[in-house]
Amino acid sequence: MPKGIFQVPVPKNEPVLAYAPGSKEKAALKHAIEQARAKKLDIPMYIGGEEVRTDKLVRLAPPHDHQHTLGHFHMGDASHVEQAINAALGAKEAWANLAWEHRASIFLKAAELIAGPYRAKLNAATMLGQSKSAFQAEIDSACEIIDFLRYNVAYMTQIYADQPESGPGIWNRLEYRPLEGFVFALTPFNFTAIAGNLPTSAAMMGNTVVWKPANTQVYSANILMEIFKEAGVPDGVINLVYVEGPVAGDVIFKHPQFAGIHFTGSTGVFQNIWKTIGENIHRYKTYPRIVGETGGKDFILAHKSAHAKAVATAITRGAFEYQGQKCSAASRAYIPDNLWPDVKKYVVEDLKDISMGGVEDFSNFVNAVIDEKSFDKIAKYIDNAKQSPMVEVIAGGEYDKSKGYFIEPTILLTKDPMYTTMCEEIFGPVLTIYVYQAERFEETLELVDSTSEYALTGAIFSQDRYAIELASKKLANAAGNFYINDKPTGAVVGQQPFGGARASGTNDKAGSMLNLLRWVSPRTIKETFVPPVDYKYPFLAEE
Repeated sequence: MPKGIFQVPVPKNEPVLAYAPGSKEKAALKHAIEQARAKKLDIPMYIGGEEVRTDKLVRLAPPHDHQHTLGHFHMGDASHVEQAINAALGAKEAWANLAWEHRASIFLKAAELIAGPYRAKLNAATMLGQSKSAFQAEIDSACEIIDFLRYNVAYMTQIYADQPESGPGIWNRLEYRPLEGFVFALTPFNFTAIAGNLPTSAAMMGNTVVWKPANTQVYSANILMEIFKEAGVPDGVINLVYVEGPVAGDVIFKHPQFAGIHFTGSTGVFQNIWKTIGENIHRYKTYPRIVGETGGKDFILAHKSAHAKAVATAITRGAFEYQGQKCSAASRAYIPDNLWPDVKKYVVEDLKDISMGGVEDFSNFVNAVIDEKSFDKIAKYIDNAKQSPMVEVIAGGEYDKSKGYFIEPTILLTKDPMYTTMCEEIFGPVLTIYVYQAERFEETLELVDSTSEYALTGAIFSQDRYAIELASKKLANAAGNFYINDKPTGAVVGQQPFGGARASGTNDKAGSMLNLLRWVSPRTIKETFVPPVDYKYPFLAEE
């Protein structure tokens, strides 16, 4: 069989299309949205080489237009989880033994399919199913998933190329084996790119996967699976099932071949998963890899030297893009009293200018939150704030779910830096601001660090380099992704590897080689060319 030391294409970040009036991409996306709205999909599970349908159908609707039906997906049960595990284990040997360059080719092809013929279709599905604007879909379900696939292929080759030194007469080498067993990918609603990356990053390293997406992301997950199949992912390598979380967990976490979980979701769910794995640790053939990115209570901190307009823009974009439904979204801000009047003026002006509505109208900056459960939770936070003597609603505060799950971008001003909305993750378009005395910057740094259990993203705005250095040191553990004079969202694969610690996860940095290393088990091989034939060492000889 021919061999070679192959070099993969050098990855570059996929350019973000502008969707300007009259552009080809805008016309293509509008057409794709019209096509998607005009038909109702029948979405099966994908187990091995089969499309699996059941008698339990779940309706899918746009969050911004919940009376419209996009289609139905087939809900499974424990038996389908078992089937998916068996399919993954059955596909394992052939997939693990496939030469790495062929695995690379499959996922590079998937990236090209998304960049080209599937771009509008996948973006339209993300816009309709998850209520994302054209721009938010473009940076997610086009650019970020393309970047994940291309960069992960490059990281894979770097891992394989990392080899130990060899002494005289010896050849030492490392081989990077996939994990023994199957990997479970549990993915969230808010990023199509995350939903695609969690199963593919593990599969790329030779693992086979059982993938359960959030029910509210099934619409675009189905398109991803279509792309993976066209790209050549073999049957059984990635198995897509739709079941309730506890049903999946009850089967998967008791299975002796469970080898790891790749997770993005809530802190509570992740902690319960970790506990369940611990309780079942005696069942497993190997210690499972536990990789998770969970919640955030992400901050913007302004120093007295900051530019008020830059701070205000970071608040508007960082808190309210995609309705604040990003793990990285700004949800608490600390503004010095010398800047507060100007920051308030600029932010209120921004919010008066922002339009809210369906994704089909590209002029809407804000769309709907994901579902009624989320809507009701966020509305309750707003209602409680309205009743609190410690809080003033500076902007927004209204909501309506008659047509879609719409909540106005809302800014709360609190006198209490430990008020509920400064501490708890809301995952919606609500930002709480605490105004501090400008000369008490160091005390405020301590407050930022200690207020939340999370440590995902955060930002410092300042024109004073001493203040920036101090904040960088004092907040070293407060954010896994730290931004200087920029909003705390928008990490780019290959540029800002993403993840946080504390209650925000295991900080295994999606979009970096660090993450892929979790999905392999190295084996050291030492080969001695001329082995010794006498047990005696020189030191044994007398003078």
